[in-house]
Amino acid sequence: MRIEDYRHVIWDWNGTLLDDLDLCLDAMNAMLARRGLPALDRGRYHAAFDFPVRDYYGRLGLPIDDANFHALSVEFIGAYEARRLEPVLQPGAAELLAAIARRGLTQSILSAYHHESLRAVVHHHGVSEHFTALHGLDNIYAQSKVELGRAFLTTLGLPPCEVLLIGDTLHDLAVARELGTGCVLVAHGHHPAGRLRAATEQVFPDLRALTAALGIETRECLRSGSPVA
Repeated sequence: MRIEDYRHVIWDWNGTLLDDLDLCLDAMNAMLARRGLPALDRGRYHAAFDFPVRDYYGRLGLPIDDANFHALSVEFIGAYEARRLEPVLQPGAAELLAAIARRGLTQSILSAYHHESLRAVVHHHGVSEHFTALHGLDNIYAQSKVELGRAFLTTLGLPPCEVLLIGDTLHDLAVARELGTGCVLVAHGHHPAGRLRAATEQVFPDLRALTAALGIETRECLRSGSPVA
């Protein structure tokens, strides 16, 4: 696998580029506590979390009929949005985005996050310049990204084999397979390495390991401020 095999990279945002796992845990645990349900630790979260999130809520013992699922979605998003600027980018994310851009590839984001919130938080982290397009859902229910991705590929005008999708969940892998794109996964987000590796060999512990596997050199800064190629 080489970055030269591709012309465009589609990124997932939450968990892949943004380290928001702890925020998601805090928001969900507050909801569970209000209902007298057991709290999540990272291990239980990693085992239970999936798309669509309606099924994930059900596995935690939350009521998921239409009315309750809507109320739960509003509650979770409200808690998340109140702290959405707290999470930081994953280590190596900014450097890898810049390095891919220097290689001449275009990049975009395909996310289950609400579109307008996605635009705002990507801008906040100062990486908007690396993306030719941002695609988030038009609702708060975090459903499948397949149709959104299919529509984007049509406008992108590239054969799927020249597109690489980078994500952190089995849903990202399912989306890539539906679209026919390449796919690699990083295990520092919302699904653990074991779950990911049961489905694909293209799993890396983090973005720095992925950077090395793709044969990309990044430019980082030492503590002294000296640039390193």
